[in-house]
Parts: sequence; structure tokens; C-alpha cells
Amino acid sequence: MHGQLLPGKDFTGQGRGVNHDDEGHGTSMAMIIAGRRSGDGPWGLAPGSKILPVKSIDGNWAVNMAKSIHYAADQGAKVINISQGGSVSEGNKAVLQPAVDYANKKGSLVFSSTGNDGDRGNAPTYPASLPGVVGIGAVDKALKVAEFSTHGPQVALAAPGVRIPTRCTTELRRCIEDGTSDATAIASASAALIWSAHPDWTNNQVLRVMMETAGKPEDGKVPSKYLGYGIVRPRKVLLDKEGDPGPAEVNPLVVAHSTAEPPDAPQSAATKGTTGAPQKPSSRVEDGSDSTAWPVIAGIVAAAGVVVTGGLVIARRRRASR
Repeated sequence: MHGQLLPGKDFTGQGRGVNHDDEGHGTSMAMIIAGRRSGDGPWGLAPGSKILPVKSIDGNWAVNMAKSIHYAADQGAKVINISQGGSVSEGNKAVLQPAVDYANKKGSLVFSSTGNDGDRGNAPTYPASLPGVVGIGAVDKALKVAEFSTHGPQVALAAPGVRIPTRCTTELRRCIEDGTSDATAIASASAALIWSAHPDWTNNQVLRVMMETAGKPEDGKVPSKYLGYGIVRPRKVLLDKEGDPGPAEVNPLVVAHSTAEPPDAPQSAATKGTTGAPQKPSSRVEDGSDSTAWPVIAGIVAAAGVVVTGGLVIARRRRASR
């Protein structure tokens, strides 16, 4: 990450500085987005990106997160990655929604993890559940929804979030992680790649082509409460030149939600197994690709992004193995 970090800001009041990462979560997300391979380590998806680090989790998390979003937008961050989440309440909404609206008006795209509680109560979180935020769910290598991925109408897109290689401590060197946090970092990196190839597009246009080119569920019905409008596929835009950016000032997610049918009910979105547990829908891409390897597109100078470090229990990643 040498040479890729911008100054950033610490809103926690702890006095340790923005580059002090207590648990490594924010650093891991930054590596997934913009890491440059060292030795035999993994590449980030958008290694040409600049990272604006922001710390917000401490004390009143919603207030600090709102300040962080506002600050990132003022610094010109094109992509705001929030790999974390907190409790849904009217008070938190009143604090966070104006910041999200401000960032969108300033031209930023705000991505947030939906959470890892899909198999343990499926509690929604903020900011992923707020209008104007692109909520990201997680899929595995079979392109099926991860059991832990929190689902519902807040899911706008999905991305790989199972067995993702990322940063570890110096003793362990390397980790494999599961989580919607990791999926959100991949979605954010995808947006940065697309924006770097089309710098004249607005946030709405970048999001529109991501939605259009996403890999849809097998039944083709969108939005899905598990996948939203599909699995991100930046190669469809970058290499296959697909996707119509459309109008610059129209938010495609707002329009899509206003015209779409309600998200699939459990009976239509998933078939029941013999145990009675819902089986998450398959979501293979429509172009016949059957590869289960995670795609990596590197070497494109990407747009500036922001990583908000830290994470609450509800939306933190799951470490699969070390």
C-alpha cells in the first residue's frame, strides 16, 4: 500500500491516528481493494486506487460514521466503502441519512455490507438499509448466496465473500476470510475499476452499468432478496464493453425499486429442503461461464476510494481459516 494512502482522518477521538488499526479489519479491506502484490501474496482488485483511510467506530458510532461519510465526500472520494454496520433505529437513521444524501449529491457512490447475520436472525443494519446506499451481499465460489449473508430488500448487489485471501498479522502472514465486508470491498473495487475506465461517468451511471451487467439469479427475477440486482461483473464493462450508462442525474437504484416487484418470498426465492431450511438460490452468470475462480482484473488506474476502518459485531467479517 506504499504510496497509495492519502492523509485521511480519525473521528474516534482516541488520539492514535487514522493509520492505527486495532484489529486489522480496515487494513484488510484496503488490501482487497487496492493491495499491490508483495512476494507471493494476493493482489487487490483495483491496485491503482488511492485509499483515503477514515476511522469512525467509537463512542456514538452513527454520529462518527455520518461525519466520516461527509468528510470523504468533501475530499472527492468517488467510492465510499463501508465494510461495517450498526443497529437500525430511527435515531441512527436521522443521523446517517443526511450524510448519505450529501455524499450522493457530491457524486460519490456509497457501498455498505449488509451483515453476516443471515443464518442467525437476519437482523438488518445501517447504513446498508438506508436509501441511497448500495447494500452488498456475499456469494461463495459456486456463485450461490453465502449462508451468513444478511438478506432482504436492502441488498442491491452481491459479490464474492467466501474464502477471500486477505491480510493477517505478521506472525500469521495470511488469512482466508468470509463476510459481506469482503464482498463490499470487492464491489467497491469493481466500481473504482469501471470509473477509471470511464472518468466522465457520474455515480449514477457507474451504478447503472454495474446493475445492468451483474450476473442474475437463474430464474432471472430481480430484485432478489439474496442477490439484489445480481453479482458484480466488472469484466463485462471493462473487457466486453457492455452496459448503457444512461442519464447522468437519475439514480438507477431508486428508479428500479420504484418499478420492481416485491423481493421474492421465501417460497419462490428458495426451495425447501427435507430439513425445512431454505436453500439459497443459485446465481450463475447468464453468459455460460462456469468458472469458480474469483476474477482478478489488475493494472488499471482506478478512482479514489475511502475505507472506513473498524466494524461492529453485527457486520464484522468471519475469519474462515488462518
